Amino acid sequence: MGPLEGVKILEVAGIGPGPFAGMMLSDMGADVVRIDRADRARGGDPENPPKDILARGRRSVAVDLKNPEGIETVLSMVEQADVIIEGFRPGVMERLGLGPDICLARNPALVFGRMTGWGQEGPLANAAGHDINYIALTGALHAIGRRDQAPVPPLNLVGDFGGGGMLLAYGVVCALLEKARSGKGQVVDAAMVDGASALMGMIYAMNAMGVWKDERGANLLDTGSHFYDVYETRDGKYVSIGSIEPQFYALLLQQLGLENEELPSQMDRGQWATLKVRVAEIFKTRTRDEWSEIMEGTDVCYAPVLDLEEAPKHPHLKYRETFVEAAGVIQPAPAPRFSRTSPELVRVPSFEGQHTDEVLADFGFDSERIASLRNAKAVV
Repeated sequence: MGPLEGVKILEVAGIGPGPFAGMMLSDMGADVVRIDRADRARGGDPENPPKDILARGRRSVAVDLKNPEGIETVLSMVEQADVIIEGFRPGVMERLGLGPDICLARNPALVFGRMTGWGQEGPLANAAGHDINYIALTGALHAIGRRDQAPVPPLNLVGDFGGGGMLLAYGVVCALLEKARSGKGQVVDAAMVDGASALMGMIYAMNAMGVWKDERGANLLDTGSHFYDVYETRDGKYVSIGSIEPQFYALLLQQLGLENEELPSQMDRGQWATLKVRVAEIFKTRTRDEWSEIMEGTDVCYAPVLDLEEAPKHPHLKYRETFVEAAGVIQPAPAPRFSRTSPELVRVPSFEGQHTDEVLADFGFDSERIASLRNAKAVV
């Protein structure tokens, strides 16, 4: 059921990167319980579950975190958990009475995972922000875009998910490994500015080595070169080319019918713009699918640019079952894969509070106590 089977995690519900971390951990087999806000628990038909892919894999308990009995309920669960993760601004969990000091006092072996944009400390720690702001500060956004054009936000993949949710999941697993040796819990401070900066490690290295210009559209990987870019085809669709290595570039020229022309050196940056125009003209002579017939599966380093409807239907992704269907929703499968402890999708997204009684019973709450909490509106 996945390499994290047996690990018990509480996820204080949030948005975007927090649920992504919860999904990553539950995909790997952890028993993740989402603590949702009681005022959002409106019920629903389990036969028609929510379509929020990031919410898959966990049960939901609806708790009123402004009710002292609700806070005590969470602390009782903390005593039995391996991990708790949250994505509030610094100080919010402390004001609720669920800060690291209180939780670790109740369970010294607890891993307390915290994710913010700016980090728990620093001049901007208490400011609001979103993915675009975090990657702007790290240099990542400045580097993404075409020459003489504004930076292009790469959706919210670099800050929220790669530099945020995935960083938190990685930090939690690291802390669990350390706990196996020491027997002690600790706080994981996962900041999106730190994660996005880590993702930029190679670009900072290339800049230090003098092989990267600190301007957009002038480098090997940022659409500056003619052999690493996307090109429009005759039918208005696009293909991607990444022919960096000399042997792959030679094959690209051959497939484009340019192998017998006198061309500048591949790495002559002064000629990249001219060569890009020539290559673009050739790609416009065929449709995307015609180019796929010629180039796909070769060492050109080629792939068609597919949309969200097309991608799950591609033969390679179908073969690998990279996308799966659950409750009528096509979605990415758990990743990565393992030879023995293969992760599976075992639970579709749930409604807020859908499993309140079931989960509390699993955590040792008897029926009388659950009824009392319900009467007090501490849980829903």
